[in-house]
Amino acid sequence: MADRLEGEVAIVTGSTSGLGKEIARMFGAEGARVVVTGRSEERGRPVARAIERHGGTATFMAADLADEAACQRLVVGAAAEFGPVTVLVNNAVSSTVRPQGPGDDAVVQLDGPAGELTADAFREVLEVDLVGAATLCRLAIPYMLEAGHGSIVNVSSRVAGQGTPNLAAYTASKAGLEALARSITADYARRGVRANTVRPGYIVHERRDAEVDDVRRARLEGMHLTRLSTATDVAYAVLFFASREAETISGATLPVDGGSSAVRGLTLG
Repeated sequence: MADRLEGEVAIVTGSTSGLGKEIARMFGAEGARVVVTGRSEERGRPVARAIERHGGTATFMAADLADEAACQRLVVGAAAEFGPVTVLVNNAVSSTVRPQGPGDDAVVQLDGPAGELTADAFREVLEVDLVGAATLCRLAIPYMLEAGHGSIVNVSSRVAGQGTPNLAAYTASKAGLEALARSITADYARRGVRANTVRPGYIVHERRDAEVDDVRRARLEGMHLTRLSTATDVAYAVLFFASREAETISGATLPVDGGSSAVRGLTLG
């Protein structure tokens, strides 16, 4: 156990798996009281229990971030359980596909090129990725002001700065998160509430990348001047922004992408 987040109360959205799970684990190890949240209780409760087994303090609270009432229950519930929320990590993302119907194996692609994207599909992606994040910020900031300090960390993506084909809604939502952090800085930094963004590149995922062939692996590695990033690499950046070590930093965007955003032409092709 370390103490970089000792005394902090942190909500980490989308923390039932992947990057969010690693952020929650690291926060718990650094002394924060962590609220693990997502839609799946089956996946979320084991994450909270694992944090507690390693000496941390955590609980799971289910929430659908597309539902404003659910967002309110989450923030109010976190404050009732642990005290005023002082750290919020907006990491959750909506799926870019959904089943065509109940029990249907066929799926509907929600995202796509801007010239083909329906308004409903655009809204469905942004409802979680951007509107839900903004709602949580609105609900958490009063608690941060009450506590006298707070840190909001938005998890964006390399697409916010470079763009990716067929992901117009996702790209817009991630760019919006970065702008949201700057707006919060303008409004609240003088009152002790900071907001920053971490912009990951490609993140190695054990299950997803287990079957990657040599050609694609070479392309992925070619995107990075250092090495492929892991969830732990990104979580360290989020931890830094959340901690008092970053007290004089607000409105910043930090790429964690192996240097790929600094050099033109590095792409999957």
